[in-house]
Amino acid sequence: MHIVDRRLNPGSKSLENRQRFLRRAKALVQGAVKKSSQDRDIKDVLEGGEVTIPLDGMDEPRFRREGGTRDMVLPGNKKFVEGDWLPRPNQSGGKGSSAGEGDSEDAFRFVLSRDEFVDLFLDDLELPDLAKRKLAETESEGIQRAGYSTSGSPANISISRTVSRALARRVALRRPRKDEIETLEAELAECDDATRRQELLALLEALKAKVKRIPFIDPIDIRYRRFETVPKPVAQAVMFCLMDVSGSMSEHMKDLAKRFYMLLYVFLKRRYKHVEIVFIRHTDRAEEVDEDTFFHGPASGGTLVSSALVAMNEIVRTRFRPADWNIYAAQASDGDNMTSDSALTGQLLTDKILPVCQFFAYLEVGEAANYTFDMPDSSLWTLYERLRNEGAPLSMRKVSERGEIFPVFQDLFKRRSKQERVA
Repeated sequence: MHIVDRRLNPGSKSLENRQRFLRRAKALVQGAVKKSSQDRDIKDVLEGGEVTIPLDGMDEPRFRREGGTRDMVLPGNKKFVEGDWLPRPNQSGGKGSSAGEGDSEDAFRFVLSRDEFVDLFLDDLELPDLAKRKLAETESEGIQRAGYSTSGSPANISISRTVSRALARRVALRRPRKDEIETLEAELAECDDATRRQELLALLEALKAKVKRIPFIDPIDIRYRRFETVPKPVAQAVMFCLMDVSGSMSEHMKDLAKRFYMLLYVFLKRRYKHVEIVFIRHTDRAEEVDEDTFFHGPASGGTLVSSALVAMNEIVRTRFRPADWNIYAAQASDGDNMTSDSALTGQLLTDKILPVCQFFAYLEVGEAANYTFDMPDSSLWTLYERLRNEGAPLSMRKVSERGEIFPVFQDLFKRRSKQERVA
């Protein structure tokens, strides 16, 4: 007798242990992706690449049978032949060979594609509070039951509905039952009275004729299950990206801001299909631009943060009704702002922007060479911190080096428990 294992998992391997191994391997690879991403720029992230995880613990559990004494040389061995004496293993307690004694490998290397790398990096991130006050109909459609019809595909015949309607029709038309006809036939077989026999024969013929006129199942009884496509409600979201491109922003600062927004752009497009992004850059005046101009277009001038908030408020008012859209905003700046503009900026935030936003993040960029922990806070940071202390829903972070972009991004958009969201 031969037993053929047709399970999806390979033979001689426990399914439960295999799933546990896959989960452990994914966690290791995901950790390696996030560690290596701190030393990469956005272009490297988008291209994927090679990540390294510890070799220890990567062996997949399996059952195998061992026993007896065997002499063998493993295939592929280029160093030893049968009869050679093998050197004593390293007793220093470390893993692998000692320095200068052969080759050893303590790490397992994965080569990830662009999509795999981004998926692993963004796996535990989410756009905060992506829930909606109102669901909007989009091009996405779903299928739902819509009652019954008298025509359709044979595969959609509803047997229970068809039989119940046939039964109701037979009862309404008083179709003779089979046991009624059998009773009359039995009485006819035992009857000796000629007159009575004639009556029974006439009655049986009438009943049988009525049975032929009233079928058990009639085409008018058949019912088909009916389905129809309906718009599938989804939540709409729009993300506003605001960036200071004034003369006080150095190339390093602009590079940090651009990297943050490039990663944000990839994250949003990768995570949600129905999210629109609006790019607003500003100096002493603000303008809505396309992606290429936002990242690469040159600009100079003073700094008026209120101009960007005014532009955002106007766009929200004309194109994104707060009752229908989830509105998110992220702002990048070096913290400089005209002192006379602080009052207007705070008023716009508290009265116009934050009431319609479900999330507002502020990223302050600085020069790594000039940054120290005892530096005084910028005017914009001081303003936003005061608003946050007064209860405004603001998220604020500082960045001065490229390696800080990814940790800050993960901290802003990591999944939070319900208690953390309330806090």
